[in-house]
Amino acid sequence: METVEASIPDTRLVEQENVEGNNTEMEDFKYRVDEMSTKVDKLEQTLIEVEQYYLTTSKKQLNTSKGSSIVKDKDKEKHISNFKKRQQDASRREAAAAKRMQELMRQFSTIFRQITQHKWAGPFMQPVDVVGLGLHDYHEVIEKPMDFSTIKAKMEAKDGTGYKNVREICADVRLIFKNAMKYNEERDDVHVMAKTLLAKFEEKWLQLLPKVDEEEKRRKEEEAEAQLDMQLAQEVAHAKMARDLSNELDEVDLYLEELRELVLQSCRKMTTEEKRKLGTALTQLSSDDLNKALLIVAQNNPNFQATAEEVELDMDAQSESTLWKLKIFVKEALKVQGKSTGSMGDNHQHHNDNNNKRKREICDALAKTSQKRSKKLP
Repeated sequence: METVEASIPDTRLVEQENVEGNNTEMEDFKYRVDEMSTKVDKLEQTLIEVEQYYLTTSKKQLNTSKGSSIVKDKDKEKHISNFKKRQQDASRREAAAAKRMQELMRQFSTIFRQITQHKWAGPFMQPVDVVGLGLHDYHEVIEKPMDFSTIKAKMEAKDGTGYKNVREICADVRLIFKNAMKYNEERDDVHVMAKTLLAKFEEKWLQLLPKVDEEEKRRKEEEAEAQLDMQLAQEVAHAKMARDLSNELDEVDLYLEELRELVLQSCRKMTTEEKRKLGTALTQLSSDDLNKALLIVAQNNPNFQATAEEVELDMDAQSESTLWKLKIFVKEALKVQGKSTGSMGDNHQHHNDNNNKRKREICDALAKTSQKRSKKLP
């Protein structure tokens, strides 16, 4: 007869496999928690940015008068309705504004050319030869020298150092003549020539001025529109950030709840002594916390009536996850309750008196449950 050897598992190998399995599971939990912590840090930075934006916006609104705020709100509604259309037209408006400015520059160039071609323009075409003419006090009298060649070079500059608008050129042309009139006496030829050319320039400038005023007014309106567009764009962007942040925080809450459930499912079974201590600890909670604890039981037990006048709480009938949830909640609640008790003084006794009825109900329910179990024992 052949001998059949039974296969007996090596208990050491089983224990080793269990330990390795637990370590792997713990590493997985650690990785997922670290991953969630990184995500929460990023969400916190986004939250700070959104809060800072709305805080700044609120301060600006407080600095605005009530009347102007109403007008601004009405304008805002109008701008929002046309916001996308204006965004599409922004580049076109910029191109049109640049073209109008070029036309004004061209018309001013005509005036500039007429003045520089005048028979008396010679002394003002180049910078004053201070050394050659022996004008040793010239720079003491004249703070900012100017001449037509300098203006012409700046008008033709393409590197961003040129004039931004015709008013700047006008100011420099005037400066040429005023410098000459300031440094030279009234009877001096240079003074007379400068005064005559300035008068001719002002006459021609007055013909162009209405177009300049109209363009500047239009430009200010467009800049105000662009500024409002920018503010609206910021509001839209931050509103989207706030919505996305809210959705991501909801996802984080669900993910954390999932992790907590996994951890609770992996917890060991609670001993009879631990259940007894948990039942005793429940009776030490305030009325509010006690109701919250009962709601935790009701979450995993639809048949449990947490708000009923009489409750029957069987600790042995609860799932392990429910028991551990209760234990965690009770521990934190009693910790907070202990801190509050120290600061409340005599009011704590009055608060306890109000809670005694609800506590007695829980105690009675726990006692009844224990008695029922005792009767079932042989």
